[in-house]
Amino acid sequence: MLGVGLLGFALWLAGPGWVMPGVPAAQARDGLQPFERAGDSFPGSAFYYLASDDTGMIAPDAAKSAWDAQLAQIHGDDAAPITGTGPAARPMFARGNSLDQGRALQCLTAAIYYEAASEPDAGQRAVAQVVLNRVAHPAWPNTVCGVVYQGSERPSCQFSFACDGSLARKPMAVFWERARRVAADALAGAVYAPVGLATHYHTSAVHPYWADSLNFIGTIGAHRFYRWQGAAGRPTAFNAVYAGGEPVAAPHPRTWTPAAADVADPITLEKAFEAGRIEALKTAQAAPLAGARNAASFGQTPLPSYGVSNAEPRASGPKFAPAVEARGGDALYRAGQLPGGSAVNPAYENAGKWIAQPGG
Repeated sequence: MLGVGLLGFALWLAGPGWVMPGVPAAQARDGLQPFERAGDSFPGSAFYYLASDDTGMIAPDAAKSAWDAQLAQIHGDDAAPITGTGPAARPMFARGNSLDQGRALQCLTAAIYYEAASEPDAGQRAVAQVVLNRVAHPAWPNTVCGVVYQGSERPSCQFSFACDGSLARKPMAVFWERARRVAADALAGAVYAPVGLATHYHTSAVHPYWADSLNFIGTIGAHRFYRWQGAAGRPTAFNAVYAGGEPVAAPHPRTWTPAAADVADPITLEKAFEAGRIEALKTAQAAPLAGARNAASFGQTPLPSYGVSNAEPRASGPKFAPAVEARGGDALYRAGQLPGGSAVNPAYENAGKWIAQPGG
């Protein structure tokens, strides 16, 4: 005790000029560590000073160039197998009207928040990238909300938070805003490269039976990420074009028509994709050359079917509710009251016509 007292007395005599060896006096006065800067510190800021500067994010233009270069090297199904993380995903941009864009942001934010709210940025970006990878793959719905809430009408869904009652908890505003920023970056075309073309993940606390049948990419945050083997996991399979059309940003009601019970099974889904891909290839090869130009890739909506030369596209009529069909359906809305029709006032039958031909 006497020694401690003497040491404290000596430091008091030394005054405020004494500092820890290796720490500048100005930093010592402000209570800063050697790697900190005055005015830039806050509780927990040491993590950001010591964290790597490599965020794994790729800007939209660079990501698109890398994706195009990757596709240019692939020739059919004889492409070399993907090893390691593999190529980064194709950038995806929010499309459609303002309602579509708002719903996409809402759904992606919810997925990030409920799946990885307490994880570092890398973990949240990885979850967001998996969602967008699924949107780009024809094995899943072609909308952000469709992917996030797929299967939510039954107990076993794609993302557990959508059907296990987690949505009953009100989000914390500060964590929701953080997740929203990550979602906004992803929907603006930024790509998180470390997960590559991953379409599945699970927490490190479990080991599902399907994990050994998929290619393991790595552990990021609290999750382990995987991609499909074979054709389903190659870049050419991620050919869906996102165009908006977002459904309601909420889980499906229990009265929703249930999806197939095995929709959440990665192995069954991969087999279904491969069977559909082969069937689509056979159909494309058997199609006549004249119609081949309108054939769509597997999982894509085909273009309108046009006849020869300049014929009009063959389009089916609009569908109406049963009550409207009973009253006449499409005939109720046809333009039968134009000039020349029996119900037009004779005074207006010449509306839109020349009073006298120019130069006549």
